[in-house]
Amino acid sequence: MSSISKSEKAYIQSSLLSDPPLRADGRGLTDFRTVALESGVAPLANGSARVSIGRNAYDGGGGTEVVAAAKLEVETVGDGEGVDGGRVVCSVSCSPTAYPLLSSNALDDLQHDMTSLLHATLSHPTIRPQNLCILPGKKSWLLNLDVIIFSDAGNIFDAIFMAARAALWDTKVPRTRSVQYRAKKSDRKDATQAMDVDEATHTGSALDTRETVQVSDFELPDYWDEGEPLDGRQTWPVCLTLNLLPTSHFLDATLQEEASVPLKLLVLYSFQSDTPPLLRSMRLLGTGVSDLVQVKSLLKDGEKYARIVWTALEGKLKDEDLRRNQKARERFLNR
Repeated sequence: MSSISKSEKAYIQSSLLSDPPLRADGRGLTDFRTVALESGVAPLANGSARVSIGRNAYDGGGGTEVVAAAKLEVETVGDGEGVDGGRVVCSVSCSPTAYPLLSSNALDDLQHDMTSLLHATLSHPTIRPQNLCILPGKKSWLLNLDVIIFSDAGNIFDAIFMAARAALWDTKVPRTRSVQYRAKKSDRKDATQAMDVDEATHTGSALDTRETVQVSDFELPDYWDEGEPLDGRQTWPVCLTLNLLPTSHFLDATLQEEASVPLKLLVLYSFQSDTPPLLRSMRLLGTGVSDLVQVKSLLKDGEKYARIVWTALEGKLKDEDLRRNQKARERFLNR
């Protein structure tokens, strides 16, 4: 968070509204700073990614930096909060160094607001991955998506959703195989000796993984690729923040620019190949006001900008996916 004087705020606003618009780093109103993405940064997670926006190219410092990690755990359906078909739980944590001027209470409030937006969007049943189910009505996966903000140099919500989408893209769900426990058959009439494993008349295994009448548990086969990707990759949205001025708007604001605008609009879009773009969520933040006509116009612009971000992110994620799979194959062949 940044606090600036009224004169600084007026100077930044007048520069942004000038013809042509002027920004301190020379960018246009719709230009992003350099965005860097790396997946697989947390070895113990099922999927992870790091996103930085505006990092210094010379020493790697500065900029907005966010890390997201997904971890899967087994839940029993009907026991506590377990849900048939699985569920997604999101949380956002802020490093104290990211907001050194905030009190602990203010930091908690900020984390709560960010968590609420991320969780409400990504845990919605309409975009829940279909392969989080293990045993229908019995066992399912709980996907914990944890996002950590290490530094905030502006445009934090876009960075959070980029990192979250990249971590989910990188996540592999372990393949499972249904099993049923069976008692061994015996030709003996004495029931007390029916489980004598040394008897030659006993065939089969107590842990039978063939087709069973009633599934009671599951096991994890050992596959080199650690599982299969989450379903519904294209349904996970990207966030686009429009910073609003009286007669204009701009993207990817720095902290000083964010402090100079009274209102910003967050729009979250999904771009599936077989359906029209879908607005997943929107939120107005700030003390300013807006009307319906302006919001409708901004949604059209936001969709256009979000598609550009989504296309660029999609291409980078595919490159990262290929890189990660090649490394996994090499580890498997060399073990």
